[in-house]
Amino acid sequence: MSTTVLIIENDPGSGPGSLLGWLDDAGFTPVVVRAWAGEPIPPGVDGHAALILLGGGMLPDADDASPWLKPERELLRTTTEQDRVPVLGICLGAQLLAHTFGGEVRGKYGLPEKGVTELRLLPGAEDDPLLAGLPASVRAVESHQDQITRLPAEAVPLMSSERCPHQMLRIGRSWGVQFHPEVTADRVRRWDPDRLRSWGFDPEVVTAEADRYEAELEQTWSTVFGRFLGLAG
Repeated sequence: MSTTVLIIENDPGSGPGSLLGWLDDAGFTPVVVRAWAGEPIPPGVDGHAALILLGGGMLPDADDASPWLKPERELLRTTTEQDRVPVLGICLGAQLLAHTFGGEVRGKYGLPEKGVTELRLLPGAEDDPLLAGLPASVRAVESHQDQITRLPAEAVPLMSSERCPHQMLRIGRSWGVQFHPEVTADRVRRWDPDRLRSWGFDPEVVTAEADRYEAELEQTWSTVFGRFLGLAG
């Protein structure tokens, strides 16, 4: 059984965060590829137990500015189609999943989401391996302006929010989440207050809510991520 998890990092500001501790608790070792720094995308996931694609501020087809996205999409497609290992795409990672399999992602579409946000579970979540048994609504940290506007035909919709109808999807054993389960209250406190204001958010409210719900967020997403790792190996 493999005990390493391949993680693709698309932006220096969107690291694995809480995932590292959860991986360690479950006995897995992260292998982080810093694609944004020029580290090559592997052609496959041989030798790894799971694949995780992290976030970033670019669109999933911005190949000219971010040339590693094309091989990342190829890795994602091959891994999903061959069902070699479970996959988790976070924010940009979810958008890559949707785009790769025929969905649509639009930049600066609708209203942005930033900070703790309430999410509604959809009917497809009832028997989902990661979500079954969760409450009808949960909270997660958001940080996006771009969003998935159309799901691929084979995707199962799992979550939505008031501002963003496609918060979580599944294709086979590949999951995509628009939100950030890995983001801690400490990281939220380091967000640029001027940028928060430019998006229409009060920095004090955003940080206060991250502190208020920190324990709940840890409980929810460590559980969900633990189920994901339970499929790995």
